[in-house]
Amino acid sequence: MSQVIEFDEAASHFGPPQSFPEPAQDDARFEQLRNDVAAGLMYAHGRENANTSKVLEVASFSYALIELLMERGVISVEELDERKKQVGQRLSEKFAEKGMGVALTNDEQDKYAYEGSAEIDCENRIALCRGACCRLSFALTVQDLEEGRVKWDLGRPYMIRHDEDGYCHHVERTSKRCGIYDNRPVVCRAYDCRKDTRIWEDFENRTVSPDLEKLFPQRETTEDGQTLYQLTRTPANA
Repeated sequence: MSQVIEFDEAASHFGPPQSFPEPAQDDARFEQLRNDVAAGLMYAHGRENANTSKVLEVASFSYALIELLMERGVISVEELDERKKQVGQRLSEKFAEKGMGVALTNDEQDKYAYEGSAEIDCENRIALCRGACCRLSFALTVQDLEEGRVKWDLGRPYMIRHDEDGYCHHVERTSKRCGIYDNRPVVCRAYDCRKDTRIWEDFENRTVSPDLEKLFPQRETTEDGQTLYQLTRTPANA
């Protein structure tokens, strides 16, 4: 009898026995998850193939038309090349302005071996510039992506991630220090605010740029006196 009582007390101390899912249930859930992911990939790949086919069709018509115009002497190769450069530049600017497509920094180098970092007395200037450099947009590198420490904007692959207040996701809001300083991108390591007219009008005399406010939320007031903020987005090629 005493053995039964001791057993009951131990059971009540540790609580009722926990139930664990059967391995078969786990396998079923993982299989369902795999099927869902596979279905999503199949849809994405199907759309990609359809879009690629349409692009090839349009390109075929374009090249055919160009060849006919050149054969009949309506346009020359030189004129075509020059106009192509002009139109290509316009399209690239609009593309970047809308934040479309996938961006990666093409200056691929080991950020941990980079030795060109500028020495800035940030701690003595943060009250003036308010850490404006941490509001600028830029593309990450393949090294950043593979390492997985630096977060990127899911809506603008692979731009550095910003939070709703406009600051980089990794900035400590009170101190304005980088939360991943040792792993920061090479763009951050190479950046020199002394030459950036968006931030400093006169770096040596500690005079901020009159355009500095463009990097910060613009304050608006509603009819009932409530303060609103309109965030500004810096260009993708900043």
